[in-house]
Parts: sequence; C-alpha cells; structure tokens
Amino acid sequence: MIGTVVNIFAIIVGSSLGLFLNKRLPDRFVKIFFQVIGLFTLFLGISMSLETNHILHMVMALITGSIIGEGLKIQQGIEKMGEFLKHKFKIGNDKFTEGLVTAFLLYCIGSLTILGAIEAGLSGDQELIYIKSLMDGVSSIALASGLGIGVMFSVVPLLFFQGGITILASLFGDFIPQVMITELSAVGGILLIGMGISILDIKKIKVMNMLPSLVTIIILLWLFPKIGI
Repeated sequence: MIGTVVNIFAIIVGSSLGLFLNKRLPDRFVKIFFQVIGLFTLFLGISMSLETNHILHMVMALITGSIIGEGLKIQQGIEKMGEFLKHKFKIGNDKFTEGLVTAFLLYCIGSLTILGAIEAGLSGDQELIYIKSLMDGVSSIALASGLGIGVMFSVVPLLFFQGGITILASLFGDFIPQVMITELSAVGGILLIGMGISILDIKKIKVMNMLPSLVTIIILLWLFPKIGI
C-alpha cells in the first residue's frame, strides 16, 4: 500500500499548490485552466476507449450499467454526499462535488491505476504507482486551481479504490486476464469522455450513474468471452 500512500500525498501537495494559485489568479486564468481540464479529459477518455477490442461488450456494459446506476440514483447520492461534506467542513466552493467526481474519475479509472495496483499487489513493485503519483500530483495543480478543494477530497475514494485493487490483486491477481484490464480501462475512457463534455458545459451527463458499467463489463467478458466485434 506504500505506493497508494505516496499517490495520496502527491495529490494533496499538488492540490494545495493549485488552491494557492487559485486565490491569486484572475478569473480569466482559472477559466482557461478549466477549459484545458475539460479538453484533456476528453483526449484521455478517447485514447483509452479506442483500446477496446470488444465493442459489443462495451456497449452492453454501458447500457446495463447505466440502467443499474440510474435505478440506484448513484449521481444523486454522490451529490448529496458532496453537499454534506461542504456543510460539514464549511466549504464555500460551488464546484466542490464536480471537483471530487472529476478527480476521482481521472485518478482512479485508467489502465495505469489498474495495472499499477495489480502489479503492486502481485509482486510488491510500486514503480507504476510512483509514475502515476507524479502525473496525478502535477495534474492536481491544474484541477484544484479550476475546480477547488473537492480535488483534494478525492484521495478518500482513491484510497479505497486503488488500495482495494492492490489488496484483491495480492489475493486473486493471478486469475485476472489482461483482456479484462484493457476493456475495463476502455469503458472508463467512455466515462471520462462524458465527464469532459460536462466540464466544458456542452451538456451535463450523469457520469456517476454509469459507474456500474465498470462491473458489468467484467461480468459480460466472463460470461461471454467469445462474443465480440
């Protein structure tokens, strides 16, 4: 878990620097940072989603996962949690929840996160997580400057998600096929595209309601490994 701890520390440091800059930059600079974040999120999502070799699985996973998420009202629950934290810690940032969700998706839904956590769990090699920590620390500066302190709070779900994968990998890592890692990352890319569209204010998309797709893609690949486009 040392790699995840380093990752969390890097995000906290980067976010602190971003918040420091936010208070000293004119609004036009914050706005351009915000637009860069949205464009980068789109780019990252597109590049990740193009890695898929199982388009049919991806489509079905997104449909079934989104239906489940909509039924469970995940987005609504996350927003309520964000509002609770804002009031609990007396945070005046109106983009708190958006910052938390955006940072969580960027830091947790990616092949580097999954591969790094699995490698750390299997062999104890933290190299990929350290590389990711450096990238996350730098990106958190821009994220926090545009979205505020919610970015720093993303370390809480990061701890459970990335740390959880590391623990599971140490127990069951030998049984995780590479195809599942690739397709999980590709579905995550679609979610990032949706988040990028929301950040750029093109259209608000309930990305959090699509999170169950990350589970349904694994189930579909396990049940129907030979079906694909």
